[in-house]
Amino acid sequence: MKQALIVLASVVLSPIIGGLLTGIDRKITARMQNRFGPPILQPFYDLFKLFSKETIVVSNTQILYAFLFLVFNIVAVVMFLLKMDLLLILFILAFATTALILGAMATNSPYSRIGAHRELISVLAYEPVLIAMIVAIYFVTGSFNIQDILKHNSFLILDLPFIFIAFSYVLTIKFRKSPFDLSTSHHGHQELVKGITTEFAGPVLGLIELGHWYELVLLLLFVWLFFAKNIFVAIAAILICYFLEIVIDNISARLTWKIMLQLTWSVAFGFALVNLIWVYIKYRLL
Repeated sequence: MKQALIVLASVVLSPIIGGLLTGIDRKITARMQNRFGPPILQPFYDLFKLFSKETIVVSNTQILYAFLFLVFNIVAVVMFLLKMDLLLILFILAFATTALILGAMATNSPYSRIGAHRELISVLAYEPVLIAMIVAIYFVTGSFNIQDILKHNSFLILDLPFIFIAFSYVLTIKFRKSPFDLSTSHHGHQELVKGITTEFAGPVLGLIELGHWYELVLLLLFVWLFFAKNIFVAIAAILICYFLEIVIDNISARLTWKIMLQLTWSVAFGFALVNLIWVYIKYRLL
């Protein structure tokens, strides 16, 4: 019964939290640009409008891939809140991204396909960092299971400071914010053509936007994991981290995919590798 309530709460509350955070993002962004900005509930108005439109697709497989993108993200959030295997959650998240890429590739639009190619490059850039993070957590706690990880006797951030820095770097790519919003952007200031979602419209685009909200909540839950010993510290860390992502988005210009790949593999993965070696020596050899 308890698990059923967790599943229900995660399915219902996650998009509400994700939509509110998206609205806050737009509001803060507008203020930074000396604009009044839309109401915080504007993402919900936009979503309802998308679902009220006629379903028009270039290829019927787009509907399937958009639906899979949403479902995989929902499953990943539910699994996280049920405190299941962290490595499996990472794989489910990768499947969601793959579904989005395949949906973009299902059309002949050059803009959509370029966006899909850039998304693939982004995955190539950040996935090694995420895998290093999961392995480092295993070295520290001895388990991939979130329930066992939460039993660790101290904040994970104390053992994995460089891993957290690397993950924060990856968040900018996963949130598709400047300077790494290569495949698409959630703000109009960077887009004339919408990249990977160019050929999605109406309810199908609504499924993708809803999936992005679940993905946002899931990524912030990973931040929570580093500070899970104290709920108030964890919430503060999540809010600070998200605010910094918004600031970075507004003060940065988009970089090329080559620079993103070089920086991620050298800086972010470098930080992660140093921390990984450190915790391996500390917990496995000493």
